[in-house]
Amino acid sequence: MSIASMNSTVCNRDCPDACRLDVLVVDGRVTSISGSHEDPITRGFICERTRRFVERQHAPDRFPGPMLRRDGRLEPIGWSAALDLAAEKLATIRAESGPAAILHYRSGGSLGILKALSDRFFAAFGPVTVKTGDICSGAGETAQLIDFGLSESHDLADLVNSRLILIWGKNPHTSGIHLLPILKEAQKRGARLVGIEVRETKLRALCDEFHLIRPGGDFALAMATARALFDRDAVCPDLGDYTDGLEGYRALVTSRSLADWAARAGARPELACRLAELLAEESPASIQVGWGLGRRAGGCAAVRALDALAALSGNIGVPGGGVSFYFGRRTAFDQDFGLGPAAEPPRMLREALLGQEILAAREPEIRAVWVTAGNPVTMLPDSGTVREALASREFVVVVDSHPTDTTDVADLVLPCPTLLEDDDLLGAYGNHFLRASTPAVAPAADVLHEVEIIGGLACRLGLEADFSRPVGAWKRLAAARLEARGIGVDRLEREAVINPFRSPVLFADRRFPTASGRMQLITEEPVTPPDLDPEFPLLLLAASDPRSQSSQWSVAARGVADRVHVNPDSSAGLADGDRLILESRHASIEVTLVHDPGVGPGLALMAKGGMLRDGCCPNLLVAARETDAGGGAVYYDEPVRLRPPMAASR
Repeated sequence: MSIASMNSTVCNRDCPDACRLDVLVVDGRVTSISGSHEDPITRGFICERTRRFVERQHAPDRFPGPMLRRDGRLEPIGWSAALDLAAEKLATIRAESGPAAILHYRSGGSLGILKALSDRFFAAFGPVTVKTGDICSGAGETAQLIDFGLSESHDLADLVNSRLILIWGKNPHTSGIHLLPILKEAQKRGARLVGIEVRETKLRALCDEFHLIRPGGDFALAMATARALFDRDAVCPDLGDYTDGLEGYRALVTSRSLADWAARAGARPELACRLAELLAEESPASIQVGWGLGRRAGGCAAVRALDALAALSGNIGVPGGGVSFYFGRRTAFDQDFGLGPAAEPPRMLREALLGQEILAAREPEIRAVWVTAGNPVTMLPDSGTVREALASREFVVVVDSHPTDTTDVADLVLPCPTLLEDDDLLGAYGNHFLRASTPAVAPAADVLHEVEIIGGLACRLGLEADFSRPVGAWKRLAAARLEARGIGVDRLEREAVINPFRSPVLFADRRFPTASGRMQLITEEPVTPPDLDPEFPLLLLAASDPRSQSSQWSVAARGVADRVHVNPDSSAGLADGDRLILESRHASIEVTLVHDPGVGPGLALMAKGGMLRDGCCPNLLVAARETDAGGGAVYYDEPVRLRPPMAASR
């Protein structure tokens, strides 16, 4: 007779929603995953990639236990031997070359708060070299740190107070599906939804208006709209009372005509006038900003331009207003874990340029790399150089559950729990609710929680006094501030609780945590990217896909991730379905061409997250460059071209 149970946990992957999941377990095996009806955000539905995670949970290629590379192949090794080896190697390298010869790289493959404990361990063990910057949201978060003093958002529920919602470069049908019911509720209450995009998405069907602009034209369109507001004298009357830089901002906006700004945005002047009209007459207005805006050379400036546009139109500090780029998912938690201040790292390598930085590092060279919650070979620009850099190190350890491009160059793989087996605390970067995950099922492999891996290392390296605690104890330490507010870990494990430290409406007193206490307005135009080379007439856009969470695919990537969608008018006469070479100035991959009239002219659209091991990694084509601020990666400014295989350049 089968034994079935419905268990609960929380999704910890790199997604804005942090959904609570109902997991059906039959005879110890997960058979289905659904969204909790009781969670105020999840509301009973989840995305395709998480609904189908059961396939990944039981995938035959999952690491069965620790794996050591011998003669080029990963082979099983017991946990005791694996941790002994890791401790010996790290201690030897530290003794011979100093702790700066070790790089600890932690990314966002899991958003569990306890994953940051590895940062504290390596700071205590070294401190070692770490990365700086943020390839995904660094430019946008930095923009708002400059402008407002923090990167935060109004409560999601505040959107029902909006009369106008500009959804700018954001694709909630793919990334953040639980924004959709709130947008629909706001619309039902009278809000006008206006989408600004570079390609057709499902959002068009929801919006009252939907406008396409040139890729990278966001800064210029924001400036054109601001020019129209200045021209019609429809600006916030007390803007100068709470901002710095107003005259410089006005000079920047008026340095070009409305028509010139609009042309740079790839839009008609009428669009800027229409947006200005809406902002002037349909107040309050919220601007919902997509994370992709920050992934261009001028990404920080683009988000700053939207912050300034909201201020100019009087939509800062008011219910239903604001500019939403990010929610402070960590602000309720104690990330020092009661350990006190961490030692400063001796060296920081730029994440967007990581492959080059590792190869160039000297005095000391990087000899060992420890990778936590990430797949940098696939997800960083210039994937070929990242792979070369890691493959040439003396000792590479990767903590992961399934094979990736990065485990392919690892010397030691230490398997960790999947999201269904995890035990952690979660904030969200798309809402203000806090949750705690607990294992919905026993691990399907011989794994250790990341906290246990760190504890095992600590016992071997003389740091057991600080780092040898069970998972539950670390959860309580991280939740200390919440405990003081009467919100315990037990409650977070049962239900979502709104962050008690957030402000439902930001800056209602028009005071900002900047040096001057005032909002900072942008006063300088970013460097304009060069025009496309006629030899490389397309811009690569590797965007989120409903079937994958970064490089974690819910379906077989081959045959999906290697498709490139191009407008028929931009395909240079190449036929739909052709097997072609997509190349940039320094690399190429084989793709299948899909004619797609919904893709804007001059774009080559692919799904992000395809891996080298599957032959379809778009980041192989992307040059390693940093954004104008924030250490973001310039993913979306890479010129590419399509050619038949026999005509590919060599």
